[in-house]
Amino acid sequence: MSKQNITKLLLDLGAFIALLISSAPHFTGGTIHEWLGLALGGVIIVHLLLNWSWIVGVTSRVFSAKSKGQRFKYVLNWTLFASGVMILLSGLMISKSVVPLFGLTLPQNMSWKELHELSTNLTMILMGLHVAVHWGWITGMVRHLFAPRAVSRPVAPALSMRRKDAQP
Repeated sequence: MSKQNITKLLLDLGAFIALLISSAPHFTGGTIHEWLGLALGGVIIVHLLLNWSWIVGVTSRVFSAKSKGQRFKYVLNWTLFASGVMILLSGLMISKSVVPLFGLTLPQNMSWKELHELSTNLTMILMGLHVAVHWGWITGMVRHLFAPRAVSRPVAPALSMRRKDAQP
């Protein structure tokens, strides 16, 4: 498995765990919720950059593809991205820790909070679908990561526990 695929897998796992943790601000507190959400936004940008060649390839094929499944994944991923952007923007608009730290004061409006909650709920559903449609890649990477590896021939004799002059 390539180092880039290992990086992608670990990054995605970290992002998923961060999403689950940040979705419970009543347990983490508002400050952790806000900073973790902001960090998660950065992780998503890295995720997109690491998968950029896939995004470009799918974009060039999606409208000519005969597979409805490919179009579904494409629309799902863009909807997930848009929903994530709404979470980030609305979260900044209702921020009580991150934005004030920079000396900014934003007008409080309950519509932003409602939009934040709505887009968060939508994102959780979309994330479940995203994981489901990419489950084959996820399980393949995990299986490959933990698969037993063969010892190369030049190293194998050095690892042998049997003496050369011993009887088999």
